[in-house]
Amino acid sequence: MRITAIRATPVAVPYRTIETWAFGRRSGMVSVLVELETDEGLVGLGECATYPSTGIVLSVLDSLKGLVVGADPFRVERLVQRIDVVGTWHHVKATSPAIAAVETACWDIVGKASGQPLVNLFGGRFRDSVEYFYYVASPDIDAVADEGRRAAAAGFRTCYLKVGSERIETDVARVAALREGAGPDMSIRADANEAWSAGAAIRAVRAMEEYGLELVEQPVSGRNLTQMAYVRGRIDTPLLANEASWTRYDQLSVIQHGAADVLSVDNQMDGGLLNLKRSAGIAAAAGMTVLKHSLGELGVALAAATHVIAATPNFRHANQAYGALLTDDITVGFGGGAENYRSGHLPVPDGPGLGVELDRDRVERYAELYRTKGDAEFTFHHPQALTSAPALPKF
Repeated sequence: MRITAIRATPVAVPYRTIETWAFGRRSGMVSVLVELETDEGLVGLGECATYPSTGIVLSVLDSLKGLVVGADPFRVERLVQRIDVVGTWHHVKATSPAIAAVETACWDIVGKASGQPLVNLFGGRFRDSVEYFYYVASPDIDAVADEGRRAAAAGFRTCYLKVGSERIETDVARVAALREGAGPDMSIRADANEAWSAGAAIRAVRAMEEYGLELVEQPVSGRNLTQMAYVRGRIDTPLLANEASWTRYDQLSVIQHGAADVLSVDNQMDGGLLNLKRSAGIAAAAGMTVLKHSLGELGVALAAATHVIAATPNFRHANQAYGALLTDDITVGFGGGAENYRSGHLPVPDGPGLGVELDRDRVERYAELYRTKGDAEFTFHHPQALTSAPALPKF
């Protein structure tokens, strides 16, 4: 079997509420759907977030054609190594999501050809469903409390919210509102996206700990692991590495520095599903748990990660997903909005390969939305952010 073509289709799916973080906001998600065609009629599906931009992802995919077309999709390791070494892509992290989408599509072909779901190819089911968090995206304190109530009513067990606003007191008030709305049993995860200095991080986290935190995510710069280790030793809440741990090589450094309690791992940021499994193995050898990071994904990429997580023991926390924000999806019966989750869990698809099917009408609808509104509406920007010059840390 040989790969004969790569098809790339950007799609834009709106959110039900605006996503806001320390330096930007967006009202929907753009992903690139990747389809690998073969000379035997099988088509493999992949998907990647448009990180750092749609244009870069599409350019990378176009540049990969000479390395991918004509290759045997069963020889996944050989193909990825060829991309990394011959294509020299291992030097540039921004290319990883596009490469990951190609690798995922190869696995989809392998699963379809062998009649096996991906979970069986990655070790078999350790669990039958995978837990994801509820993303509380609004910065408004009243809305935060309402979202906490919505999450609890839907059966989610973990809520995630962004902190790192212009005042630490605002962040503390938002955490308090989420606790009030979600109730005493909800786990709360706070993500600062590197917004704080060491001293500010310690002060902020200690103030939030009154309301109970499951994890605090990347409170300080991910480039200073000594500082992360310093903060970790002075707070009671476990520290989750994210910007510090986007690749296996970064994760190894975090472990060596004792800079985190939990590692955020990401198949898109590290070039594929095999590397997601490897990341978890590195952490397991160090006696650490992991959870999956998300740059934003629809049902294809979500299904791919769900298979690998289900086959890997040390994914012990709720993983990142965008179900709480999405109004729709491009797949049939998988992913989409929070109403499709069961107590915060998604079942592992049973069908061969990824086990998901595209809804072609919705693919075309959201491809047209991308063509008409595109990156101008669905990227992490707003007028104030485009004219400002933010600096980190904030405090």
